[in-house]
Amino acid sequence: MERVQDPSIRDWNFPRGIASVALMVRYAGEHGVPVARMLAGAGLTEAMLHDPDAQIDARIELAVIRNLVRELADTPALGVEIGRRYRITTFGIFGFACVSSPTLGKAISFALRYLELSFTFCLPAAQWREDEFIAYVHDESIPADVRQFLVERDVTAMHQVMSDLIGKQLPLTRAEFRFPEPTYVDRIMAVTQVRPRFGRQHNLFAIDPAMLEQPLPQANEHTWAMCLAQCRDLVDRRRARTGIAAQVRELLVPGGADGFAAPRGIDSIARDLNMSTRTLRRHLDAAGTGYRALLDEVRRALAEEMLTATPLSVSDVAIRLGYAESSTFIYAFKRWTGATPAAYRRERIVGR
Repeated sequence: MERVQDPSIRDWNFPRGIASVALMVRYAGEHGVPVARMLAGAGLTEAMLHDPDAQIDARIELAVIRNLVRELADTPALGVEIGRRYRITTFGIFGFACVSSPTLGKAISFALRYLELSFTFCLPAAQWREDEFIAYVHDESIPADVRQFLVERDVTAMHQVMSDLIGKQLPLTRAEFRFPEPTYVDRIMAVTQVRPRFGRQHNLFAIDPAMLEQPLPQANEHTWAMCLAQCRDLVDRRRARTGIAAQVRELLVPGGADGFAAPRGIDSIARDLNMSTRTLRRHLDAAGTGYRALLDEVRRALAEEMLTATPLSVSDVAIRLGYAESSTFIYAFKRWTGATPAAYRRERIVGR
């Protein structure tokens, strides 16, 4: 009997953890690319790469990906090489849930339900048939300049993780890609173990459906149930931060003529959202955040941009961010980044 399962999300623009960006920055560093060049234009600091709780917008990861593709443009099969680096441990609790699943089929179903806990840009959809299991990998909404890289990266990463799950390289029955045949087919074949076909209608890979029913070596019913509960909670919290928290964050970003002005107060934000200040505080508290935390996020991002992209003095930056005194801003900035504004600016200028 044929069955189809689509992912729980409809596009790649969902918040995600920092681990994927950290992985790509490490790879680039091994190939001589400084961290500053990899993070250029992304609004990230090197310290954030080491924060396991850091959450970023998908477009921030996309900016890092563009830097990587530009800096290592001459590296053949770059997407494949990066994709090989993604392992179960890269995905945190999402990965632990997969590895403790009863079977590969259950792990795939779980992954599709909680896909927003991954780092993918390509959206997979699964088709169960009696004679073949097919994973379609949709890339239609991905920007053209990084589309092939991300197809290679995400397909390789999916294959790598499923291989980790079963404890050996996952054998494919076929693989197809929409992009033209590249010069490094051998690198892709090292992953697929079958010769892919290129210029096809869909990106896909297929396996013997019998593989889906085999028990996973690290299956554990208790651990799986615990991980599922944690994943549900994590998804709920992330979705909450894309609701009222996202609206407040957007209203906090200034819209002045030069793009930099002091963020607005909570009373003004509440009026724009047609609610009382008290109600807004209650909604933010339910979303696991608060006005002050969101204000700090916006101020930090604006401060980093002004310090690296404008000649404004530290005092001017402080004023534009709504601080009455430079010393208060300097203290806050050091709390955010571990460096003073002046030291942060020097480091970024030297790194360019």
